[in-house]
Amino acid sequence: MVQAKKIKNWVVLGTGGTIAGTAASASDHTGYTAAQLGVAQLMAALPDVDQVLGGDRLQVEQVAQLDSKDMGHATWQALAQRCQHWLAQPDVGGIVVTHGTDTLEETAWFLQQVLPSAKPVVLTCAMRPATALAPDGPQNLLDALTVARHPQAQGVLAVCAGRIHCARDVQKVHPYRLDAFSSGEAGPQGWVEQGQVRWSGPCQATEPHAHAPQALAQAPADWPWVDVLHSHAGADARQVHALVAAGVKGLVLAGTGNGTVHQSLLTALNEAQAHGVVVRLVTRCAEGQIVGQPAALQLAPLGLNAFKARVSLMLDLMA
Repeated sequence: MVQAKKIKNWVVLGTGGTIAGTAASASDHTGYTAAQLGVAQLMAALPDVDQVLGGDRLQVEQVAQLDSKDMGHATWQALAQRCQHWLAQPDVGGIVVTHGTDTLEETAWFLQQVLPSAKPVVLTCAMRPATALAPDGPQNLLDALTVARHPQAQGVLAVCAGRIHCARDVQKVHPYRLDAFSSGEAGPQGWVEQGQVRWSGPCQATEPHAHAPQALAQAPADWPWVDVLHSHAGADARQVHALVAAGVKGLVLAGTGNGTVHQSLLTALNEAQAHGVVVRLVTRCAEGQIVGQPAALQLAPLGLNAFKARVSLMLDLMA
């Protein structure tokens, strides 16, 4: 007797972004307004979605409706809570999240840090609004759903322009082109080609951050304030003094080259540490990671850019 296929549910959570944006003209790819269409509208207009689902069911939920340049901690927490809710359902196979491109890499890393990795959470996006003559959002959505349904998928991934990126490595590297994301030296986790997934290697399971429960439950207004600074020619220590005086709890410094730091900043940061501010160092270089310990500052987890290191430090300080 042939056993009936067990039907799964796949969840699409909307947060806005260019993928849900509209413009007055189909030829306008930059003068649009983000986050105008609901995720239910996007899915209803998606061709071939039933073919991708293969008899499974789709659930759609609007978590937020914003331009991702305005992403905030309260939206992060709400999104993580809804992901946690759906991932806990035995009949849910995975989640797709529609997101703006500007802060997608930060949201991906936050979710990777606070969610279990057994089931996939796949972020996708668009570089052109939904009203464009040739929008890229529909294909990215279909690809993301295809990746989420693949048995090898796990953890937080990002899918854009046919490439699959891990949350740790993904970074927006171009302001306009459709293929705007890169995983740097790590390379893509895989590709979506004609509806088929080709992996470059196994998805690595990771444990959530030790303070993930606090991030999911603590009021975002009470999350520790962590900011990002850059070392550069003519760097002025007054910015460090101002942040410390204002009550900052942590600072991530993007140093030059192999983590080198302007002397005026290094002195001010050492003073900040003496006042209880936690400081972490990364490189501002787009590729590579700091080798050795070039300065009197503790390194952030290797390979993270400054903005992901900020997320990790913020979680570290939630104890």
